[in-house]
Amino acid sequence: MNVTKKTPEEIAAMRVAGRLAADVLEMITPYVQPGVSTEELDRICHQYIVEVQDAIPAPLNYNGFPKSICTSVNEVICHGIPSDKKILKEGDLLNIDVTVIKDGWHGDTNRMYYVGEVQDHAKRLCRVTQECLYKAIELVRPGCMLSDIGTIIAKHARANHYSVVEEYCGHGIGRGFHEDPQVLHYGEGYNRRNDLKLEEGMTFTIEPMINAGKKHTKLNMKDGWTVTTKDRRLSAQWEHTMAVTADGVEVLTARPDEPFYQG
Repeated sequence: MNVTKKTPEEIAAMRVAGRLAADVLEMITPYVQPGVSTEELDRICHQYIVEVQDAIPAPLNYNGFPKSICTSVNEVICHGIPSDKKILKEGDLLNIDVTVIKDGWHGDTNRMYYVGEVQDHAKRLCRVTQECLYKAIELVRPGCMLSDIGTIIAKHARANHYSVVEEYCGHGIGRGFHEDPQVLHYGEGYNRRNDLKLEEGMTFTIEPMINAGKKHTKLNMKDGWTVTTKDRRLSAQWEHTMAVTADGVEVLTARPDEPFYQG
């Protein structure tokens, strides 16, 4: 495992990328409406990232991914491909995942959106998933183990009768989109080879994917990207990029409405 610790200057550059990524999620919010296609959301985000932010949408052509953002609706866990055939409808849950490259550094974040009026059970899944992320963020500091992060996420999800996706995880990030370490969202996935004690300067994402039903996933073999719940139940995800500081954590992709936003 090759985990790179960033200098204060490098983290400052990542802070810029992170704030741009967060800004995209804020910008796109009013466009999430019934009748809008996920292709249109991708088009708006792409134009904003390239023309307004003078940045690069990292997903576009990354390992062949064809779009600039991921749009995952309802039972889609992650890596949903925007399409003009996917029209949002009243009651849908939508996750938009944005990664921006600015001056060579990545900022990666995602959040859930309600399309119109959403049923209470769907809102509860989104809320608990966000709580899983926030509880994990509160643990991050020098000396914390990666397995501690996975343990607290899984404990909270399972206490609420949900399951944790195991095949997909958070990751180190910096000049690379996906760097070491892998950040698993369940504690029992760790062992002596892949667990890690956090140190100042480490940068990574935490991005729990929580299912209303079973944990099992299914990859769409036709497009090679879209991952759904095998039982077709709802899934939710929230993600932030963060840096370990001398005495805690800085969330580099925090939005103004969040408790750890630093302005």
